[in-house]
Parts: sequence; C-alpha cells; structure tokens
Amino acid sequence: MLLLRCPLLLLLLLPLSSRPQKLPTRDEELFQMQIRDKAFFHDSSVIPDGAEISSYLFRDTPKRYFFVVEEDNTPLAVTVTPCDAPLEWKLSVQELPEEASGEGSGEPEPLEQQKQQITNEGGTELFSYKGNDVEYFVSSSSPSGLYQLDLLSTEKDTHFKVYATTTPESDQPYPELPYDPRIDVTSLGRTTVTLAWKPSPTASLLKQPIQYCIVINKEHNFKSLCAVEAKLSSDDAFMMAPKPGLDFSPFDFAHFGFPSDSNSGKERGFLKSSPKFGRQISSKPRVDLHKVCIGNKNIFTVSDLKPDTQYYFDMFAVNTNTNMSTAYVGTFARTKEEAKQKTVELKDGKVTDVFIKRKGAKFLRFAPVSSHQKVTFSVHSCLDAVQIQVRRDGKLLLSQNVEGVRQFQLRGKAKAKYLIRLKGSKKGASMLKILATTRPNKQLFPSLPEDTRIKAFDKLRTCSSVTVAWLGTQERNKFCIYKREVDDNYNEEQKKREQNQCLGPDTRKKSGKVLCKYFHSQNIQKAVTTETIRGLQPGKSYLLDVYVIGHGGHSVKYQSKLVKTRKFC
Repeated sequence: MLLLRCPLLLLLLLPLSSRPQKLPTRDEELFQMQIRDKAFFHDSSVIPDGAEISSYLFRDTPKRYFFVVEEDNTPLAVTVTPCDAPLEWKLSVQELPEEASGEGSGEPEPLEQQKQQITNEGGTELFSYKGNDVEYFVSSSSPSGLYQLDLLSTEKDTHFKVYATTTPESDQPYPELPYDPRIDVTSLGRTTVTLAWKPSPTASLLKQPIQYCIVINKEHNFKSLCAVEAKLSSDDAFMMAPKPGLDFSPFDFAHFGFPSDSNSGKERGFLKSSPKFGRQISSKPRVDLHKVCIGNKNIFTVSDLKPDTQYYFDMFAVNTNTNMSTAYVGTFARTKEEAKQKTVELKDGKVTDVFIKRKGAKFLRFAPVSSHQKVTFSVHSCLDAVQIQVRRDGKLLLSQNVEGVRQFQLRGKAKAKYLIRLKGSKKGASMLKILATTRPNKQLFPSLPEDTRIKAFDKLRTCSSVTVAWLGTQERNKFCIYKREVDDNYNEEQKKREQNQCLGPDTRKKSGKVLCKYFHSQNIQKAVTTETIRGLQPGKSYLLDVYVIGHGGHSVKYQSKLVKTRKFC
C-alpha cells in the first residue's frame, strides 16, 4: 500500500509549510473526508493513494511529488494527464533508509542529513515520457521504497493531473474503452454531422454510471477532457497559485483567462474570454470550442454547423461517480457544400411569385434589355416581413425590411444588371410578389395606408349587424369586403395563420361577399370609409376581410377583424 505516515517522508515535507502537515491515509472514511477539502492538498508534494489530484506547472520550473510503497510486490499504477501543454515526466524509486522502516522506531537522522541522503541517491528510474498524451506506468509487482515523480513543462505554464493507486484492479476509476474505440461518422450534411460509437464496458458490464461528452472544434483533436476544460475555463487553484521567481511572465496568465465552466453545457454557444485579474491582459484568440454532455446515448447529431467546413470531434467517457474520464479516438469530417442558389430571372413589368423557406433566401436577377433612367421594384410581402437587398453590378444600392406593400425607385444605368436577394423570416416560411420595371408609371400593386387595420364600433353592434371602418388612400381604388362565420373558440392565433395578404377575392366563396365599392379622398385626413354589414345571426362570430384591388387587378388584403353580434337585443 502507499504509506503516507513514514517519518522520513514526513520530515522531507516539513519545509513545505510553516506548520506540520497532516497527511492523508488510506483509511477510507477519513480519506474521503480529507479529499473533499480541496485546500488540504493545496501545494502538497504528497500523492494520495487512489485519488486524482490537479495541479500546475510554471514554465521551466520543475515540480516533484513523493509517495512511499511500504511492502515489496505491491501493484502500482500511475497516470499523468497533461492539460494544454506537453510535459516531461519521470518516475524513479530508491530504497528507504533502515532508520525509516517499520513504524518509525528509533531516533531519526537529523533533517538536513536525510534530505542530503535523498538528494545524493538519485534512485532507479522506472519510467520516463515526453509529450501531451495521457500516459501510464503500470506494474503488477513493485518494490518497496520512496517513489519520486518529477514533472517539467518547457513550453508554457500549464495544468496537469496525476493519479496513483496500489489497488488498480479494484479501483478502476477511469472508464474502460471498448475494443473498437473509434468514433464513426454515420451521416454528413451541410450543417449536421451524426456520430456513433460503441459503449464503454464500464457502463455495459460493470454497470457503473457513465455519461458521454462530445467536443467540437475547427482546429484539432484533444487527447484529454482536461485539455478541453483548460480552454473552456480557468481553474481557481491556479489563479490562487503563489507567484514564482523572476522568470515569471504575466503574459503566460493569458492562457488561463477563460470564463466560468457554468456555460459549457449550453448548446452551440461559443464562449468569450473573461480574465479574472484586476488589470487587463491581452489574451490570444482561442479556437471555437464547444463541449456538450449527452448522458449515456451512443449516437448524437451535431447541428448548426457551417457548410463546407472541417470540424474535429472528440468523445470522452466520464465516470460520474469519480468525475474521471477516458478519451475515445477522435475523428474529423467536412460538412457538405451549400447548395448553389438558383437565380430567377425577372421580366420587365411581370409579377413573379416567390416562396422562401424559414430562414432561407432567394436570389433574383433583373437585366433590362434597353437603356433606362430609373428602375422600380415593387414588393408585396404576403406573410411576415422579408429583407430585400438590391445590388447593381455588385454595388449595394438598397437594404430594407418589407412588410405589406413597398415600392423602391432607383437610378438606372446603361446595360446595368441587378441582383436581388430576398431573405425570409425566422418565424416561418415567407411568400411574396415582386415586380421590376423600367416604366415608372406601371404600378400593378395598389397603394396602401400606413394603418391597414379594420375598426369595429361596439356601440353600433346589434344582433344582426356590425359597423366597421377602414382607411383609404388618395388614389381611387376598388374595395371589397367579405365575411365568414367562425366558431366561438376562433382565436387570434388562428386568425394570424390566415393572414396571407396575397390571397385575393378570387379565393373566397361568392356567398361571403358583402359588397364592393370605389373610394378615395384627396385629403388624406378624410380618407376614411364606413360600412354596416347586415343579415348576421345573433350571438355569432364573424371574420371580416377588406381587399383593395389595383388597376392591374392585383389585390392586397387588410388585417382581418374578428367581430361578434349581440346575443340579446
């Protein structure tokens, strides 16, 4: 077993603190209590048996850890996990002085003599490694002695983790990988990638609680979850670390100025740097990185990716009891290219119907056959607002949101070509009509007032009639009003779904027609008309629609109005 009560080891560690340090034991109840207190192991040079410790290295400043194996032929496993930078580490062992054997009986040598003895005796090197892989030293039969772990980072300040145990068979804190630890890409789209992997035997055979965490980025694969978290969060233990000597460079702290890990579980939210120091530190721009834990599923679809972009995917099995993880073999994939947009040709003076998917876009092209001084674009958005952008020979001339009917007149240019981009709404699919013409007097869409609501007069409501009013324009237009009986549970949400302004009177039943009339007023303040709709049933609900019909026969619908007759008169 790992002996942490040896007088020699205790004396070796006395200089590390101003007062004697109580070392952890393998007594499970006491050990679990001690390990919950993170401050207990702060800056300790003792590796506890069966617990993973996190610590840090300043660049070019070596760090040394000790532990004692009391009995010969003891199983031993040591795991070192680099975080964010390659490490150089080696494990060595030397025999304990006879004075320090057993229960520490007899008078120990003076402290300086023992330190000198340990320094002079380099010990036997058992294992060494240099790199950023998670590396292991495993022995089924280790000799007793003082074990020494030396670590060094030559690139930059970095974090690392160490785990040591004398009972590797029973502990098994790291999830085991399946016989095929690769991640398979089972489906590839323009914005999605579907991944699948084989379950960890730790979950399927040992029935231990395992969850899988996926990491997505555009730069490279990660070899440990520790390296991922070094990019996503700053470790409080490191921020509280004592400053080293004159070799310390404040710039190195930039690598650790990352935000809290509290947002790491949120979908597709790339994080921003937020240093914790009082003074501003110019940190390097980080790669886009996202981590999401998905429970114990073995298939997952990553969405909201960019087309024609290479992504790297890593999978980590995490033991939720120990919070220790094992990395699958990462993979990468390039999303498919964006489908090329078909460009619709607009003909001079002809109305074109356009349908756009939710969050989609359509491209149209208008190339007048003759020279022109002006060009007019008339847009009728049938549902939600759409965005229109017009470029002439590559130069942006117009960028506007359009709701209802809008008309734009632009200066012409000989042999000019116009590219129109229409972007739909985030709420749902968009429908619109668009007209492009070089003849400024050709207006197929009727003009509309700014307010297209229908007002109902409650005091004029009877059991068989309702009176409504709406605004007109200075131009003489034809107005038609239609009615339709609806159920009492008809609500605003249903009405909203039927607000396709491009559907004209030709789509209505003849029985629903109330009347048509021409109306206009040169005085815009007096451009108001009223109408009483008769022949209605008592206590019934009706949906009223007003259509204004232009000279070219195209119509635009006002906002629908829900009215109800009185039940008793």
